[in-house]
Amino acid sequence: MTTSAIRFGTDGWRAVIGADFTYDNLRRVADAAARVIAAANPGGLVLVGYDTRFEAGSFARAAAEVLAARGLRVHLSDRYLPTPALCWAVAHDAEAVAGVMLTASHNPAPYLGFKLRMADGGASPKSFTDRVEAELAEMVPQSGAAAARVETVDLVGPYLEALRAMVDPELIAKAGLHVVVDPLYGAGQTYLAETLRSFGIEVTELHAERNPGFGGLHPEPIPPHIAEAQEYVREHGLDAAFITDGDADRIGAADRNGVFVNPHRIIALVARHLVEDRGMSGRIVKTLSTSVLIDRLGAYLGSEVTTTPVGFKWIYEEMLKGDVLIGGEESGGIGIPSHVRERDGLLMALLLAEMMGQRGMGLGELVAELLATVGTMEYGRFDTKLDPAVMERFVASMPTLAPATLAGFEVREIIRTDGIKFLLPDDAWLLLRTSGTEPLVRVYAEAADFAQVDALLAAGRMLVDGS
Repeated sequence: MTTSAIRFGTDGWRAVIGADFTYDNLRRVADAAARVIAAANPGGLVLVGYDTRFEAGSFARAAAEVLAARGLRVHLSDRYLPTPALCWAVAHDAEAVAGVMLTASHNPAPYLGFKLRMADGGASPKSFTDRVEAELAEMVPQSGAAAARVETVDLVGPYLEALRAMVDPELIAKAGLHVVVDPLYGAGQTYLAETLRSFGIEVTELHAERNPGFGGLHPEPIPPHIAEAQEYVREHGLDAAFITDGDADRIGAADRNGVFVNPHRIIALVARHLVEDRGMSGRIVKTLSTSVLIDRLGAYLGSEVTTTPVGFKWIYEEMLKGDVLIGGEESGGIGIPSHVRERDGLLMALLLAEMMGQRGMGLGELVAELLATVGTMEYGRFDTKLDPAVMERFVASMPTLAPATLAGFEVREIIRTDGIKFLLPDDAWLLLRTSGTEPLVRVYAEAADFAQVDALLAAGRMLVDGS
Protein backbone atom coordinates (compact mmCIF):
# COMPACT_ATOMS: atom_id res chain seq x y z
CA MET A 1 0.00 0.00 0.00
CA THR A 2 1.39 3.40 -0.93
CA THR A 3 1.14 6.30 1.47
CA SER A 4 -1.40 7.90 -0.88
CA ALA A 5 -3.71 4.92 -0.27
CA ILE A 6 -3.61 5.26 3.54
CA ARG A 7 -6.72 7.12 4.59
CA PHE A 8 -8.35 7.86 7.94
CA GLY A 9 -12.05 6.85 7.88
CA THR A 10 -14.76 7.62 10.40
CA ASP A 11 -12.42 6.57 13.21
CA GLY A 12 -8.83 5.95 12.26
CA TRP A 13 -6.90 4.01 9.64
CA ARG A 14 -7.81 0.33 9.30
CA ALA A 15 -6.47 -2.37 7.00
CA VAL A 16 -5.94 -6.12 6.74
CA ILE A 17 -3.01 -7.42 8.78
CA GLY A 18 -0.14 -8.59 6.59
CA ALA A 19 -1.66 -7.17 3.42
CA ASP A 20 -1.88 -3.41 3.96
CA PHE A 21 -1.50 -3.27 7.75
CA THR A 22 2.22 -3.99 7.82
CA TYR A 23 4.97 -2.82 10.14
CA ASP A 24 6.28 -0.60 7.36
CA ASN A 25 2.93 1.13 6.80
CA LEU A 26 2.27 1.35 10.53
CA ARG A 27 5.60 3.08 11.10
CA ARG A 28 4.80 5.55 8.30
CA VAL A 29 1.44 6.40 9.87
CA ALA A 30 2.91 6.61 13.37
CA ASP A 31 5.72 8.85 12.14
CA ALA A 32 3.30 11.20 10.37
CA ALA A 33 1.18 11.39 13.53
CA ALA A 34 4.29 11.93 15.64
CA ARG A 35 5.38 14.90 13.52
CA VAL A 36 1.97 16.54 13.83
CA ILE A 37 1.80 15.93 17.60
CA ALA A 38 5.39 17.00 18.26
CA ALA A 39 5.00 20.20 16.22
CA ALA A 40 2.43 21.46 18.72
CA ASN A 41 3.77 19.67 21.81
CA PRO A 42 7.56 19.09 21.64
CA GLY A 43 8.55 16.39 24.13
CA GLY A 44 4.91 15.79 25.05
CA LEU A 45 3.57 12.59 26.57
CA VAL A 46 1.61 10.16 24.35
CA LEU A 47 -0.22 7.12 25.73
CA VAL A 48 -0.34 3.98 23.56
CA GLY A 49 -2.70 1.02 23.96
CA TYR A 50 -3.82 -2.05 22.03
CA ASP A 51 -6.62 -4.59 21.86
CA THR A 52 -6.64 -8.41 21.62
CA ARG A 53 -6.05 -8.77 17.88
CA PHE A 54 -3.22 -10.66 16.25
CA GLU A 55 0.15 -8.99 16.96
CA ALA A 56 -1.59 -5.89 18.35
CA GLY A 57 0.85 -5.62 21.26
CA SER A 58 3.86 -5.89 18.96
CA PHE A 59 2.43 -3.30 16.58
CA ALA A 60 1.78 -1.01 19.56
CA ARG A 61 5.41 -1.34 20.68
CA ALA A 62 6.58 -0.49 17.15
CA ALA A 63 4.34 2.59 17.04
CA ALA A 64 5.55 3.65 20.49
CA GLU A 65 9.17 3.53 19.40
CA VAL A 66 8.43 5.62 16.30
CA LEU A 67 6.67 8.24 18.44
CA ALA A 68 9.58 8.28 20.87
CA ALA A 69 12.10 8.70 18.05
CA ARG A 70 10.42 12.03 17.31
CA GLY A 71 11.26 13.24 20.80
CA LEU A 72 7.89 12.42 22.38
CA ARG A 73 7.67 10.62 25.71
CA VAL A 74 5.55 7.47 25.49
CA HIS A 75 3.66 5.41 28.05
CA LEU A 76 2.78 1.99 26.60
CA SER A 77 0.04 -0.09 28.22
CA ASP A 78 1.31 -3.15 30.04
CA ARG A 79 -1.65 -5.24 28.73
CA TYR A 80 -4.55 -5.17 26.32
CA LEU A 81 -7.24 -2.67 27.22
CA PRO A 82 -10.54 -1.20 25.97
CA THR A 83 -10.33 1.95 23.87
CA PRO A 84 -12.35 3.88 26.51
CA ALA A 85 -9.68 2.95 29.09
CA LEU A 86 -6.99 4.54 26.94
CA CYS A 87 -9.18 7.59 26.35
CA TRP A 88 -9.91 7.99 30.06
CA ALA A 89 -6.19 7.67 30.86
CA VAL A 90 -5.29 10.37 28.32
CA ALA A 91 -8.00 12.71 29.61
CA HIS A 92 -6.96 12.31 33.24
CA ASP A 93 -3.19 12.51 32.82
CA ALA A 94 -2.27 16.18 33.09
CA GLU A 95 0.85 15.62 31.01
CA ALA A 96 -0.66 13.60 28.17
CA VAL A 97 -1.07 15.46 24.89
CA ALA A 98 -2.48 12.61 22.77
CA GLY A 99 -3.28 8.91 22.63
CA VAL A 100 -2.77 6.14 20.10
CA MET A 101 -4.85 2.97 20.12
CA LEU A 102 -4.03 -0.10 18.03
CA THR A 103 -7.46 -1.57 17.30
CA ALA A 104 -9.85 -2.25 14.46
CA SER A 105 -12.84 -1.97 16.81
CA HIS A 106 -15.76 -3.98 15.36
CA ASN A 107 -14.05 -4.92 12.08
CA PRO A 108 -13.49 -8.63 11.31
CA ALA A 109 -10.48 -10.42 12.82
CA PRO A 110 -8.10 -9.94 9.85
CA TYR A 111 -8.14 -6.16 10.37
CA LEU A 112 -6.10 -3.94 12.65
CA GLY A 113 -6.27 -0.18 12.97
CA PHE A 114 -4.61 2.97 14.26
CA LYS A 115 -6.79 5.41 16.21
CA LEU A 116 -5.68 8.84 17.36
CA ARG A 117 -7.06 10.52 20.47
CA MET A 118 -6.77 14.14 21.54
CA ALA A 119 -5.57 15.48 24.91
CA ASP A 120 -9.10 15.24 26.37
CA GLY A 121 -9.42 11.60 25.28
CA GLY A 122 -11.82 12.42 22.46
CA ALA A 123 -11.70 11.24 18.86
CA SER A 124 -9.39 13.13 16.54
CA PRO A 125 -11.35 15.57 14.35
CA LYS A 126 -11.04 15.49 10.58
CA SER A 127 -8.90 18.62 10.60
CA PHE A 128 -6.29 16.75 12.66
CA THR A 129 -6.30 13.51 10.65
CA ASP A 130 -6.13 15.56 7.44
CA ARG A 131 -2.84 17.00 8.71
CA VAL A 132 -1.57 13.48 9.45
CA GLU A 133 -2.50 12.34 5.94
CA ALA A 134 -0.71 15.36 4.49
CA GLU A 135 2.43 14.45 6.46
CA LEU A 136 2.35 10.94 4.99
CA ALA A 137 3.34 12.38 1.65
CA GLU A 138 6.66 13.55 3.09
CA MET A 139 9.03 11.07 4.67
CA VAL A 140 11.44 12.83 7.02
CA PRO A 141 14.44 10.89 8.43
CA GLN A 142 14.20 10.04 12.13
CA SER A 143 16.87 10.49 14.72
CA GLY A 144 17.18 9.82 18.42
CA ALA A 145 17.06 6.78 20.69
CA ALA A 146 13.50 5.58 21.05
CA ALA A 147 13.68 2.91 23.73
CA ALA A 148 14.68 5.30 26.51
CA ARG A 149 11.48 7.27 26.13
CA VAL A 150 9.03 4.31 26.10
CA GLU A 151 7.80 3.35 29.55
CA THR A 152 5.40 0.45 30.19
CA VAL A 153 2.63 1.42 32.62
CA ASP A 154 -0.76 0.32 33.95
CA LEU A 155 -3.45 2.22 32.04
CA VAL A 156 -6.28 -0.12 33.09
CA GLY A 157 -6.44 -0.10 36.90
CA PRO A 158 -7.20 3.61 37.43
CA TYR A 159 -9.85 3.49 34.68
CA LEU A 160 -11.66 0.59 36.32
CA GLU A 161 -11.68 2.46 39.63
CA ALA A 162 -13.19 5.47 37.84
CA LEU A 163 -15.86 3.25 36.26
CA ARG A 164 -16.94 1.97 39.66
CA ALA A 165 -17.17 5.54 40.92
CA MET A 166 -19.56 6.48 38.08
CA VAL A 167 -22.41 4.31 39.42
CA ASP A 168 -24.22 3.64 42.70
CA PRO A 169 -23.09 0.26 44.10
CA GLU A 170 -26.13 -0.04 46.36
CA LEU A 171 -28.57 0.37 43.47
CA ILE A 172 -26.73 -2.21 41.37
CA ALA A 173 -26.55 -4.67 44.27
CA LYS A 174 -30.26 -4.07 44.92
CA ALA A 175 -31.08 -5.40 41.45
CA GLY A 176 -29.80 -8.87 42.45
CA LEU A 177 -28.86 -9.67 38.89
CA HIS A 178 -27.38 -12.73 37.23
CA VAL A 179 -26.17 -11.78 33.78
CA VAL A 180 -24.08 -13.10 30.93
CA VAL A 181 -21.27 -10.93 29.57
CA ASP A 182 -19.90 -11.58 26.09
CA PRO A 183 -16.82 -9.56 25.06
CA LEU A 184 -16.73 -11.43 21.71
CA TYR A 185 -13.05 -12.24 22.41
CA GLY A 186 -12.34 -8.50 22.44
CA ALA A 187 -10.64 -6.10 24.83
CA GLY A 188 -13.57 -5.98 27.26
CA GLN A 189 -12.87 -9.54 28.41
CA THR A 190 -12.40 -9.93 32.16
CA TYR A 191 -12.73 -6.18 32.83
CA LEU A 192 -16.52 -5.81 32.56
CA ALA A 193 -17.24 -9.17 34.20
CA GLU A 194 -15.01 -8.44 37.18
CA THR A 195 -16.40 -4.93 37.60
CA LEU A 196 -19.97 -6.25 37.67
CA ARG A 197 -18.96 -8.96 40.14
CA SER A 198 -17.48 -6.29 42.41
CA PHE A 199 -21.05 -4.98 42.82
CA GLY A 200 -22.42 -8.39 43.80
CA ILE A 201 -23.77 -9.34 40.37
CA GLU A 202 -23.47 -12.98 39.35
CA VAL A 203 -21.72 -13.10 35.99
CA THR A 204 -21.17 -15.80 33.41
CA GLU A 205 -18.63 -14.71 30.81
CA LEU A 206 -18.48 -16.11 27.28
CA HIS A 207 -15.62 -15.86 24.76
CA ALA A 208 -13.24 -14.52 27.39
CA GLU A 209 -9.94 -16.04 26.32
CA ARG A 210 -7.28 -14.67 24.01
CA ASN A 211 -8.18 -15.75 20.50
CA PRO A 212 -6.82 -13.37 17.81
CA GLY A 213 -9.13 -14.97 15.24
CA PHE A 214 -12.14 -14.29 17.48
CA GLY A 215 -13.15 -17.92 17.10
CA GLY A 216 -14.70 -17.07 13.75
CA LEU A 217 -17.01 -14.51 15.38
CA HIS A 218 -17.46 -11.00 14.02
CA PRO A 219 -16.78 -8.74 17.05
CA GLU A 220 -19.79 -6.46 16.56
CA PRO A 221 -22.46 -6.57 19.31
CA ILE A 222 -25.50 -7.03 17.06
CA PRO A 223 -27.35 -10.09 15.69
CA PRO A 224 -26.37 -12.59 14.41
CA HIS A 225 -23.01 -12.26 16.18
CA ILE A 226 -24.57 -12.28 19.67
CA ALA A 227 -26.68 -15.43 19.18
CA GLU A 228 -24.77 -17.44 21.80
CA ALA A 229 -25.33 -14.80 24.48
CA GLN A 230 -29.03 -14.55 23.59
CA GLU A 231 -29.44 -18.32 23.77
CA TYR A 232 -27.51 -18.53 27.05
CA VAL A 233 -29.80 -16.00 28.71
CA ARG A 234 -32.92 -17.90 27.60
CA GLU A 235 -31.65 -21.37 28.48
CA HIS A 236 -30.35 -20.47 31.93
CA GLY A 237 -33.07 -18.03 32.98
CA LEU A 238 -30.70 -15.10 33.48
CA ASP A 239 -31.69 -11.44 33.76
CA ALA A 240 -29.79 -9.90 30.84
CA ALA A 241 -26.84 -10.13 28.49
CA PHE A 242 -24.30 -7.36 27.96
CA ILE A 243 -22.12 -7.62 24.85
CA THR A 244 -19.16 -5.43 23.84
CA ASP A 245 -17.28 -5.16 20.57
CA GLY A 246 -13.62 -5.74 19.70
CA ASP A 247 -12.31 -2.76 21.67
CA ALA A 248 -15.27 -2.49 24.11
CA ASP A 249 -16.36 1.00 23.13
CA ARG A 250 -19.70 -0.32 21.82
CA ILE A 251 -22.55 -2.00 23.66
CA GLY A 252 -25.31 -4.42 22.77
CA ALA A 253 -27.75 -6.13 25.14
CA ALA A 254 -30.48 -8.74 25.42
CA ASP A 255 -33.30 -9.06 27.93
CA ARG A 256 -34.21 -12.15 29.97
CA ASN A 257 -36.03 -13.61 26.97
CA GLY A 258 -32.97 -13.25 24.79
CA VAL A 259 -34.58 -10.39 22.85
CA PHE A 260 -31.99 -8.01 21.40
CA VAL A 261 -32.10 -4.51 22.90
CA ASN A 262 -30.65 -2.43 20.11
CA PRO A 263 -28.36 0.57 20.68
CA HIS A 264 -31.13 3.06 19.78
CA ARG A 265 -33.11 1.84 22.77
CA ILE A 266 -30.02 1.70 24.99
CA ILE A 267 -29.26 5.36 24.22
CA ALA A 268 -32.85 6.27 25.08
CA LEU A 269 -32.88 4.21 28.29
CA VAL A 270 -29.62 5.66 29.57
CA ALA A 271 -30.66 9.22 28.66
CA ARG A 272 -33.95 8.74 30.47
CA HIS A 273 -32.15 7.32 33.50
CA LEU A 274 -29.73 10.24 33.65
CA VAL A 275 -32.50 12.84 33.41
CA GLU A 276 -35.33 11.28 35.41
CA ASP A 277 -33.43 9.22 37.99
CA ARG A 278 -30.23 11.23 38.38
CA GLY A 279 -31.56 14.74 37.75
CA MET A 280 -28.97 15.53 35.08
CA SER A 281 -29.53 17.76 32.06
CA GLY A 282 -28.02 18.72 28.73
CA ARG A 283 -28.33 18.05 25.02
CA ILE A 284 -28.76 14.57 23.61
CA VAL A 285 -26.59 14.11 20.51
CA LYS A 286 -27.28 11.40 17.95
CA THR A 287 -26.09 10.58 14.45
CA LEU A 288 -28.09 10.63 11.23
CA SER A 289 -28.53 6.84 11.35
CA THR A 290 -29.94 6.81 14.88
CA SER A 291 -33.60 6.30 15.76
CA VAL A 292 -36.31 8.93 15.82
CA LEU A 293 -37.09 7.52 19.27
CA ILE A 294 -34.31 9.78 20.55
CA ASP A 295 -36.04 12.85 19.11
CA ARG A 296 -39.35 11.79 20.65
CA LEU A 297 -37.72 11.13 24.03
CA GLY A 298 -35.95 14.49 23.91
CA ALA A 299 -39.29 16.23 23.39
CA TYR A 300 -40.79 14.25 26.29
CA LEU A 301 -37.89 15.05 28.64
CA GLY A 302 -37.55 18.66 27.52
CA SER A 303 -34.01 17.94 26.28
CA GLU A 304 -32.66 19.40 23.05
CA VAL A 305 -31.60 16.81 20.46
CA THR A 306 -28.75 17.52 18.04
CA THR A 307 -28.16 15.35 14.94
CA THR A 308 -24.72 14.88 13.37
CA PRO A 309 -23.25 12.91 10.44
CA VAL A 310 -22.38 9.27 11.16
CA GLY A 311 -19.24 8.74 13.23
CA PHE A 312 -18.53 9.49 16.86
CA LYS A 313 -15.99 12.16 15.92
CA TRP A 314 -18.93 14.39 14.99
CA ILE A 315 -20.56 13.73 18.38
CA TYR A 316 -17.22 14.58 19.96
CA GLU A 317 -17.22 17.95 18.21
CA GLU A 318 -20.65 18.66 19.73
CA MET A 319 -19.30 17.65 23.15
CA LEU A 320 -16.55 20.24 22.71
CA LYS A 321 -19.25 22.90 22.34
CA GLY A 322 -20.61 21.99 25.77
CA ASP A 323 -23.99 21.28 27.37
CA VAL A 324 -24.09 17.64 26.19
CA LEU A 325 -25.59 15.05 28.50
CA ILE A 326 -25.03 12.01 26.30
CA GLY A 327 -24.11 11.21 22.72
CA GLY A 328 -24.76 7.98 20.86
CA GLU A 329 -24.85 6.27 17.49
CA GLU A 330 -26.80 3.32 16.10
CA SER A 331 -23.68 1.14 16.03
CA GLY A 332 -23.65 1.01 19.84
CA GLY A 333 -21.09 3.72 20.58
CA ILE A 334 -22.48 5.80 23.46
CA GLY A 335 -20.59 8.31 25.58
CA ILE A 336 -21.14 10.62 28.54
CA PRO A 337 -18.77 13.61 28.47
CA SER A 338 -18.81 13.97 32.26
CA HIS A 339 -16.90 10.63 32.22
CA VAL A 340 -14.83 11.10 29.04
CA ARG A 341 -15.63 12.48 25.58
CA GLU A 342 -15.64 9.01 24.07
CA ARG A 343 -17.79 5.91 23.76
CA ASP A 344 -17.69 3.41 26.61
CA GLY A 345 -19.46 0.06 26.34
CA LEU A 346 -18.50 -0.95 29.87
CA LEU A 347 -20.01 2.17 31.43
CA MET A 348 -23.24 1.69 29.47
CA ALA A 349 -23.60 -1.86 30.84
CA LEU A 350 -23.11 -0.55 34.39
CA LEU A 351 -25.69 2.21 33.88
CA LEU A 352 -28.25 -0.27 32.54
CA ALA A 353 -27.68 -2.43 35.63
CA GLU A 354 -28.06 0.66 37.83
CA MET A 355 -31.32 1.61 36.10
CA MET A 356 -32.67 -1.91 36.63
CA GLY A 357 -31.90 -1.57 40.34
CA GLN A 358 -33.26 1.97 40.56
CA ARG A 359 -36.59 1.12 38.94
CA GLY A 360 -36.89 -2.49 40.07
CA MET A 361 -37.54 -3.60 36.51
CA GLY A 362 -35.99 -6.03 34.05
CA LEU A 363 -34.38 -4.79 30.86
CA GLY A 364 -37.36 -5.86 28.74
CA GLU A 365 -39.73 -4.08 31.09
CA LEU A 366 -37.68 -0.91 30.86
CA VAL A 367 -37.89 -1.08 27.06
CA ALA A 368 -41.67 -1.67 27.21
CA GLU A 369 -42.07 1.34 29.50
CA LEU A 370 -39.97 3.46 27.13
CA LEU A 371 -42.01 2.48 24.06
CA ALA A 372 -45.26 3.07 25.92
CA THR A 373 -44.01 6.60 26.56
CA VAL A 374 -42.63 7.57 23.13
CA GLY A 375 -44.25 5.07 20.74
CA THR A 376 -42.86 2.03 18.99
CA MET A 377 -40.45 2.22 16.07
CA GLU A 378 -38.57 -0.73 14.59
CA TYR A 379 -35.19 -0.61 12.91
CA GLY A 380 -33.17 -2.67 10.45
CA ARG A 381 -29.85 -2.49 8.63
CA PHE A 382 -27.85 -4.53 6.21
CA ASP A 383 -24.38 -4.10 4.73
CA THR A 384 -23.58 -5.11 1.17
CA LYS A 385 -20.19 -5.44 -0.47
CA LEU A 386 -20.18 -4.37 -4.11
CA ASP A 387 -17.87 -4.99 -7.01
CA PRO A 388 -15.69 -1.90 -7.52
CA ALA A 389 -17.51 -0.98 -10.75
CA VAL A 390 -20.93 -1.24 -9.09
CA MET A 391 -19.72 0.76 -6.10
CA GLU A 392 -18.37 3.45 -8.40
CA ARG A 393 -21.70 3.70 -10.24
CA PHE A 394 -23.63 3.88 -6.99
CA VAL A 395 -21.43 6.63 -5.54
CA ALA A 396 -21.74 8.59 -8.80
CA SER A 397 -25.53 8.25 -8.74
CA MET A 398 -26.05 9.38 -5.14
CA PRO A 399 -26.19 13.16 -5.82
CA THR A 400 -29.09 12.70 -8.24
CA LEU A 401 -31.09 9.91 -6.55
CA ALA A 402 -34.54 11.41 -5.92
CA PRO A 403 -37.37 8.83 -6.01
CA ALA A 404 -40.87 10.16 -5.41
CA THR A 405 -41.87 7.07 -3.42
CA LEU A 406 -40.16 4.19 -1.63
CA ALA A 407 -42.00 0.96 -0.74
CA GLY A 408 -45.28 2.83 -1.05
CA PHE A 409 -44.12 5.73 1.15
CA GLU A 410 -44.09 9.28 -0.17
CA VAL A 411 -40.59 10.78 -0.03
CA ARG A 412 -41.12 14.06 1.83
CA GLU A 413 -37.53 15.24 2.19
CA ILE A 414 -34.03 14.17 1.19
CA ILE A 415 -30.96 14.87 3.34
CA ARG A 416 -27.55 14.57 1.66
CA THR A 417 -25.21 15.59 4.48
CA ASP A 418 -23.88 12.03 4.93
CA GLY A 419 -24.92 9.55 2.27
CA ILE A 420 -28.54 10.05 1.29
CA LYS A 421 -31.45 9.90 3.75
CA PHE A 422 -35.10 9.81 2.66
CA LEU A 423 -37.61 11.13 5.19
CA LEU A 424 -41.03 9.49 4.92
CA PRO A 425 -44.47 9.82 6.59
CA ASP A 426 -45.00 8.79 10.24
CA ASP A 427 -41.32 9.30 11.13
CA ALA A 428 -40.16 6.48 8.82
CA TRP A 429 -36.86 6.87 6.96
CA LEU A 430 -34.31 5.13 4.74
CA LEU A 431 -30.58 5.92 4.69
CA LEU A 432 -27.94 4.78 2.18
CA ARG A 433 -24.26 5.49 2.84
CA THR A 434 -20.85 4.07 2.06
CA SER A 435 -18.81 2.77 4.99
CA GLY A 436 -15.91 4.86 6.22
CA THR A 437 -13.97 1.79 7.40
CA GLU A 438 -14.81 -1.07 4.98
CA PRO A 439 -15.52 -1.39 1.21
CA LEU A 440 -19.28 -1.67 1.47
CA VAL A 441 -22.60 0.18 1.42
CA ARG A 442 -24.77 0.35 4.53
CA VAL A 443 -28.56 0.49 4.18
CA TYR A 444 -30.60 1.56 7.24
CA ALA A 445 -34.36 1.88 7.74
CA GLU A 446 -36.84 2.68 10.49
CA ALA A 447 -40.63 2.45 10.51
CA ALA A 448 -43.58 1.56 12.72
CA ASP A 449 -43.24 -2.21 12.25
CA PHE A 450 -40.82 -4.78 10.87
CA ALA A 451 -42.88 -5.41 7.73
CA GLN A 452 -42.46 -1.78 6.72
CA VAL A 453 -38.76 -1.88 7.67
CA ASP A 454 -38.21 -4.94 5.48
CA ALA A 455 -40.00 -3.28 2.58
CA LEU A 456 -37.84 -0.17 2.92
CA LEU A 457 -34.64 -2.22 3.11
CA ALA A 458 -35.66 -4.05 -0.06
CA ALA A 459 -36.27 -0.69 -1.74
CA GLY A 460 -32.84 0.44 -0.58
CA ARG A 461 -31.22 -2.65 -2.04
CA MET A 462 -32.88 -1.92 -5.40
CA LEU A 463 -31.53 1.62 -5.34
CA VAL A 464 -28.00 0.36 -4.63
CA ASP A 465 -28.04 -2.49 -7.13
CA GLY A 466 -29.78 -0.50 -9.85
CA SER A 467 -27.52 2.53 -9.72
